[in-house]
Amino acid sequence: MRLFAAAAAGIFMAGCADAQASADTREAVVADAGLPTVLVYKTATCGCCKGWVAHMEASGFVVDARDVNATELMMAKQDGGVPTGMSSCHTAIIDGYVVEGHVPAAQVKQLLGDRPEVAGIAAPGMPAGSPGMEGANARPYQVMSFTHDGKAEVFAEVDPR
Repeated sequence: MRLFAAAAAGIFMAGCADAQASADTREAVVADAGLPTVLVYKTATCGCCKGWVAHMEASGFVVDARDVNATELMMAKQDGGVPTGMSSCHTAIIDGYVVEGHVPAAQVKQLLGDRPEVAGIAAPGMPAGSPGMEGANARPYQVMSFTHDGKAEVFAEVDPR
């Protein structure tokens, strides 16, 4: 299982290497005092993760981004109950929920407002056009919810075009 986890981490992190470096040059944004802190586990070299962190900060969240190695990242996913098929390049913990991958801040705010009986939500893989994965080839994608017992369903349909 750990070999699979390490291989999956390598695949997702490879896609991050080409992300735009512009995520490092972001404007200062005032955090919304009513929003919980976002704890993000990511690797230091993942540019698209940095882009997602910038998106969350621009949306009013305070983000505590922690650079970890591939094994620690996979452990965070396993500890959070992220289904293997929903893995992405970073994992966040927000007010008791797991947020996997490039989920837009609007859906995170919906999750926090609605407080459904789920373990978390995910944007499986690395959807083109999602926060941190912006570009010319944006396509509609789904944000999925998942429970601790493995049940998954569509949480939101997102069209970034």
